[in-house]
Amino acid sequence: MTDTDPTRAPTAAEPTREAATWHLPSVLRAAGLCAGAIALLLVVGFALSRHPFGFDLPVSNALRGSGPSWARKAMIDVTALGGGTVLTIVTIGAVAILLARRLALTAALVAAAVISGTTGSHLLKLVFARPRPPISDRLIEVSGDSFPSGHAANSAIVYLTLVALVTQVVPGRATRNTMLALAILLVGAIGTSRVYLGVHWPSDVLAGWSFGTLWAIGWWQIARRTRPLLAGQ
Repeated sequence: MTDTDPTRAPTAAEPTREAATWHLPSVLRAAGLCAGAIALLLVVGFALSRHPFGFDLPVSNALRGSGPSWARKAMIDVTALGGGTVLTIVTIGAVAILLARRLALTAALVAAAVISGTTGSHLLKLVFARPRPPISDRLIEVSGDSFPSGHAANSAIVYLTLVALVTQVVPGRATRNTMLALAILLVGAIGTSRVYLGVHWPSDVLAGWSFGTLWAIGWWQIARRTRPLLAGQ
């Protein structure tokens, strides 16, 4: 496959969909609607209440450390998938594979989306400067501010944005929707692990999910408009 103008007659090596038929996948559209609603509720919540939100404490108490004994190790493993080291490796690996497949435009878009998105997530933490849950509640050691959850935001920025952009060059609606559903499940598990381990309030994770999901959709739209303009370059 190559990053070519989809309005031209397709070859065996090119995507077969035309730009005019590129509609936001239904799975990603549903995720975006949920993310927008969550973002709106959080903005209203910030305007009307103090931190943490009213639902944060009971949800944290119910979820933190619950379940069988093996769940803690499993959650630690899951949460590592949203850490900086793993996300960096995934991004570099994805860009390398895309370049090897001669999908240079998609590779560049993925790199730009991840770098700008993770930077934005970090800046939001500095702006809100929200303290994490009490140290006594944490099952692992962490540092830094709490809102939004970097693991929730950055995992969505990397996994969901990567898959969203790849869906534009991968044929088959079922394949594209499956890829998106798996990315959403992974991002959801990573965010949930942060509350389970007591290192984030639920609202931190909701904010991270919302930011990362809307970021992925934004870059899907950027890619959709950019591909015809840079065809053949």
